[in-house]
Amino acid sequence: MDNKESLTIQLNDIEYQVEPGQMLIEVADDNGIEIPRFCYHKKLTTSANCRMCLVEVEKAPKMLPACATPVMDGMKVWTKSPKAIAAQKSVMEFLLINHPLDCPVCDQGGECDLQEIALGYGADQARYQEKKRIVKDKNYGPLVATEMTRCIHCTRCVRFGVEIGGIAEIGGTGRGDHMEIGTYVEKSLSSELSGNIIDLCPVGALLSKPFLYTARSWEMKSFPSIAAHDAVGSNIQIQTRNGAVMRVVPLENEAINELWISDRDRFSYLGLESDDRLTQPMVRNEEGKLITTDWQSALEAAVKGVQAVVNGAGGSALGAWTSPSSTVEEFYLLQKMVRGLGSSNIDHRLRQYDFSGQQEQRSPRLGITLPQVEQQNAILVVGANLRHEQPLLAHRIRKAALAGAEVSSVHPQGVVYNYALTQELAVDQLTPTVAAIAKALEEMGKGSELSGLSALTTNAVVEASHRVTAESLLRGDQALVLLGGLAYQDHNQSVLYALADAIAVMSGATLGVVTEGANALGGQLAGAVPHHGVAKQVVDSVGMDLGTMVEMPPKALLLMGIEAAEDLAEGAVEAIGQSEFVVSIAAFADEVSSRKADVVLPMAAFTETSGTFINMEGVWQSFQGVVSPKGEARPGWKILRVLGTLFNLDGFEFGDSESVLQEVKQACDAMESEGTDEEITSWVGPADWGNSSATAASGVAIYRGDALTRRSQPLQQSSLGKAEQHQHNEGATA
Repeated sequence: MDNKESLTIQLNDIEYQVEPGQMLIEVADDNGIEIPRFCYHKKLTTSANCRMCLVEVEKAPKMLPACATPVMDGMKVWTKSPKAIAAQKSVMEFLLINHPLDCPVCDQGGECDLQEIALGYGADQARYQEKKRIVKDKNYGPLVATEMTRCIHCTRCVRFGVEIGGIAEIGGTGRGDHMEIGTYVEKSLSSELSGNIIDLCPVGALLSKPFLYTARSWEMKSFPSIAAHDAVGSNIQIQTRNGAVMRVVPLENEAINELWISDRDRFSYLGLESDDRLTQPMVRNEEGKLITTDWQSALEAAVKGVQAVVNGAGGSALGAWTSPSSTVEEFYLLQKMVRGLGSSNIDHRLRQYDFSGQQEQRSPRLGITLPQVEQQNAILVVGANLRHEQPLLAHRIRKAALAGAEVSSVHPQGVVYNYALTQELAVDQLTPTVAAIAKALEEMGKGSELSGLSALTTNAVVEASHRVTAESLLRGDQALVLLGGLAYQDHNQSVLYALADAIAVMSGATLGVVTEGANALGGQLAGAVPHHGVAKQVVDSVGMDLGTMVEMPPKALLLMGIEAAEDLAEGAVEAIGQSEFVVSIAAFADEVSSRKADVVLPMAAFTETSGTFINMEGVWQSFQGVVSPKGEARPGWKILRVLGTLFNLDGFEFGDSESVLQEVKQACDAMESEGTDEEITSWVGPADWGNSSATAASGVAIYRGDALTRRSQPLQQSSLGKAEQHQHNEGATA
């Protein structure tokens, strides 16, 4: 802190150097001085309506709220003086007047701000003898339960909806003793971040409905972990009791997820106990039926079947498809096993169609840190439904927009933003619009050094909206062009990537890429792609990508963490049926595996295994299993380790997942030290425009992205989940 700009105040007779504009409560928090509060929250605007943080300030005629009192040079403040304590106790008495005092049956018991502060500032006997107010509970939907008689009107939930969620769903009606907090026109919550109001509520008014009356806070153990549904890599705490997952709550990490997690991360654990969890190995008998067996028999059957295909048709007859949410360790061992058997036919890009540009494209990463997203002056989002794909990245971009950034978007019809866009280009085809923005930059004298770009922009028609978008990027001294998951599912992916990259180069912006799954970057770095090995190592021969394998199905196919009917691109399910031998390693049973798989090996869910995810900005985050695998299921990396050993392949003698990670990390560190992490240093365009008639991809619904979220009943019963289920059923019928 620059002393010339700092102010000096006295807090409890001790001098502190503070920054102008700070509130007294911020200074107290920074210096470990306790001030009780209910309405104040460091991530929300100040409302100063609970008055619990009243403090004594010299020469002030009355007590002042610390959360709304800015520091002044020479100010003297007392937080524990007799006057301050008396004021705080008086406020506490008023707050408890209407409170039901039902701590023994309240789910918030043991982690309740009101309970803790009342212990320090409340009286042992109530003086209030009149009737207490009773408030009818509201129906907020299947995720959030309400006990509104406990509400103290702190308005944290109201401010969260407006400021963080971006949807004004909750508000207050009435005044004084008649004020009630509720949703507008009695509707359920629809924000993808709505569950965070449970954590924000300082009393037991808003609770987790699925968790209600199942466990008490002191009965559970908490374990740090990483969310497994998107590339943000949100830090979470998984809380267990008696070996079962009871609840998931956020773990603060300001650099990644701040204090928030999406509803998908919070409630997906409820799918762990689904009836179709795989708990025993199975093999298909001579009558064509899957029957349960022991691990040794199942593993031997898998090895025998694959080996027979490899011996008869060569290693190129083997293919492997794995989930983009597999761990680094699983990616690495799977590709090591497949390549050890003589094949490079491995892919994790399950919903992608166009792979023609894979050799020229960089690893899918954001290009900047998540906090830096908020500092961008201009952002162009191409082919993304970020609120569904990456909810907390969408939150960061919203913060940038509210701070004045010009945000433009080229997206398919039906994508909804929760803030105003500079330009919203909702289109049926992404490519012509993105090409027009690139051409607009060309017409402004940019991109003369990009040979080949004109071939992609010749037929583009530039309109005023395209010029406005291009100009906004040029105005921003910090600009980001973000290519999303819908662009990767487009049949023109290679052209869209090249155009987005060209736009970034011409405007001086950073190109950021966000694909599906929790660990797509990990899949690239661990070598789970056909065109390069671990850490970008050159392979002897480029294998078949998923699109090619769909056209020419491998005779032997390994599936890992995949629910085929839901997770794969069009035509892939039929390709599975054409393979002679199929091994499925999965946590859940699915229809396709039940009909097509010759061997089914039950895999542990992410709460039951250890592993590592690499998030969109390149941060490696490891986690441990917090409960035992269900039934006879085993962690994926262990299954692959044993299979590799049974295939008599070298390099599978790993005692734990940390040893696997260390081997991958050493290769990636060597790549980084050699400067080959981003090996494409100049813009390279595709030979032509590709499929000019390709329509924009519809994307994957937020609660249908993976097997676990699809099996979480509260998520499926939410308003968003029901709408997605209806669309899914209509699509299946069509």
